[in-house]
Amino acid sequence: MDEDERVGVGPWPGGPAAWPRHQDGTLDERYDPELLEHGDRRNVVDRYRYWTLEAVVADLDTRRHPFHVAIENWQHDLNIGSVVRTANAFLAAEVHIVGNRRWNRRGAMVTDRYQHVRHHPTVADLVAWAQAEGLPVLGVDNLPGSVALEGYALPRACVLVFGQESVGLSEQARAAAVDVLHIAQFGSTRSINAGAAAAIAMHAWVAQHA
Repeated sequence: MDEDERVGVGPWPGGPAAWPRHQDGTLDERYDPELLEHGDRRNVVDRYRYWTLEAVVADLDTRRHPFHVAIENWQHDLNIGSVVRTANAFLAAEVHIVGNRRWNRRGAMVTDRYQHVRHHPTVADLVAWAQAEGLPVLGVDNLPGSVALEGYALPRACVLVFGQESVGLSEQARAAAVDVLHIAQFGSTRSINAGAAAAIAMHAWVAQHA
């Protein structure tokens, strides 16, 4: 946990007597007495200041978008934390880690506490889950024969799959995808960072549906 103690807010003004309560005088159960007393230094928007972790997740669950994000993790990809953080920012339904269960959480900046993360040992497991849920799988990679993300009508409910950094989508993921989408590039580099690609694709979904 790397919470920045310079951000956030201090103790609730006015002390315990001013804490948010119900009409019967009991403390509003969304609020954490420890945070109210000592301050809230977490990386959360103001709406959730002083709320318990459970209350924040419960509220997010009422508003989550129906798109999912999956990333292959065969070589302990360091981008996964960034993908999780972005998925939290865009309120994805879930993030799916395919391959190695362990991943570097540092880049998530604690957002994995608020974002549902599911593990699948193989691509086949992910695909079986998606089929059971009725969700089309869309790969994102700049491969020959791929379709431009720009202008593509993304399904409202879907799974966006991203490959391992440097090697891209695995053959199994490509075969499972309804379409593979690429992000337009205009410079000299062959590809962009997987975390950046995931952010662009998620924002494309948000621009169409949110």
